[in-house]
Amino acid sequence: MYSVNIALNSGLQRGNGLNQETLPTSVCISLSSLPSLQTSSLLKHHITTTRLTTVVTLGHSSKTFSSLLNPPPPPPQSTLTADDFAVFFTNKTRTISDQFSTPQTEDNFTTTNAHSFSSFSPLSETDVSKLILSSHPTTCPLDPIPTHLLQAISSSVIPSLTHIINSSLHSGTFPSAFKQARVSPLLKKPSLNPALLENYRPVSLLPFIAKTLERAVFNQLSMFLVQNNLLDSNQSGFKSGHSTETALLSVTEALRLARAASKSSVLILLDLSAAFDTVNHQILLSTLRKMGISGTALQWLNSYLSDRSFMVSWRGEVSKSQQLSTGVPQGSVLGPLLFSIYMTSLGSVIQKHGFSYHCYADDTQLYFSFQPDDPTVVARISACLSDISSWMNDHHLQLNLTKTELLVVPANPSFHHNFSIQLGSSTITPSRTARNLGVVMDHQLSFTDHIATTTRSCRFALYNIRKIRPFLSEQATQLLVQALVLSRLDYCNALLAGLPACTIKPLQLIQNAAARVVFNEPKKQLM
Repeated sequence: MYSVNIALNSGLQRGNGLNQETLPTSVCISLSSLPSLQTSSLLKHHITTTRLTTVVTLGHSSKTFSSLLNPPPPPPQSTLTADDFAVFFTNKTRTISDQFSTPQTEDNFTTTNAHSFSSFSPLSETDVSKLILSSHPTTCPLDPIPTHLLQAISSSVIPSLTHIINSSLHSGTFPSAFKQARVSPLLKKPSLNPALLENYRPVSLLPFIAKTLERAVFNQLSMFLVQNNLLDSNQSGFKSGHSTETALLSVTEALRLARAASKSSVLILLDLSAAFDTVNHQILLSTLRKMGISGTALQWLNSYLSDRSFMVSWRGEVSKSQQLSTGVPQGSVLGPLLFSIYMTSLGSVIQKHGFSYHCYADDTQLYFSFQPDDPTVVARISACLSDISSWMNDHHLQLNLTKTELLVVPANPSFHHNFSIQLGSSTITPSRTARNLGVVMDHQLSFTDHIATTTRSCRFALYNIRKIRPFLSEQATQLLVQALVLSRLDYCNALLAGLPACTIKPLQLIQNAAARVVFNEPKKQLM
């Protein structure tokens, strides 16, 4: 969801027959993090994304507006403390890591000795300036000054920052001052009980200069990996030109082609528990070494991973520092790349069983097609999942079988497969639908459930926007519609190509309704 921050300027009298009541006369609506999205031709030329603040004049009544600004009161506030969160987040990861034995330093990944990356190249002041000015100006509580101010005075501090970065790269040492994170607990859903620790997820913030140093390393390390084809080509996460949409397109197209060839298919969506937080450093460094990374480059990465800590900020208090012995740093620049490297050898385990796969970060989709009367399907799935589970165990990752989803796409709509997969004490049964990277997939690949879910959320957003439409300018309405409606219509909509017109008609109706709201037309007027 995209947040809408609304600030009221109240206390001004207005009187137009409404009892001379004191009502707010203007509203400043600030929309942040608007995506760069394609929109319908009807709205595209009217939507302005460069101006993110619009002042609108209130009309004749504030009753509807107030009802939106004053939602039902939240549940009673909890008595949780910052230290409670710090201990909970630490123990959650430690509980998973303690299940595993001493790691094996050998990994299945093999490469040639021709690939070598032993040191980082120093950066010029121009390079550092580009890194500073091109970064998003997010500020961490650990930063000495706000990031936007640092960027404003960057010309004065670039020489010093360049010296710090190059000294770190040359010595193979990541500064200790950059190893601490500040974590803020975030309630996963507003409807959840705020008194329960498990209902919160940690949001980690790192110092801006630390992330700038990471970007310098990321650029050089990723270039080496890409040039030598060392990254998994079936990993769409954290890659330029790749997205959740490309990952889903790759899989759904393969399933559709199999169905066109009168074959059934199985799609398995693996679920990992706290995958980024349980990465074993010893195994990761061993994998990096086998990829040809050595010398001060490997030494720097070892320093980057070790002796990290975090503190939790909660309601004005800060917890005691907690040490991190596993995982890649959350909220970091290098963390996603290192995790992709860590997962590289999983692909060979999957392919050994004749399965195809595609990953997006820690979300793994594996699939294969078969003749409808093939009696070996259950055995093949069981064998593949068993080997995957063993690989996960060797790499200190926990495969959550209770949340792992199984979809069976039949060769034709009238055919049904009835089987279940037993793995240890867990039983995996086929589902009719499953949420995959934010898209609701169904076993017939009709996407009717996804369309229904999308239209339902869009209708709710349009309903709320229409209630306050009399108080909004056209431009403000355009921004709201883009953020809350069109963004949902656009998400992974390439998956819907080729569907019958009757299937996607609800989406067109939503777009028509959005246009009517923007142009303030009556509900039933055709457009």
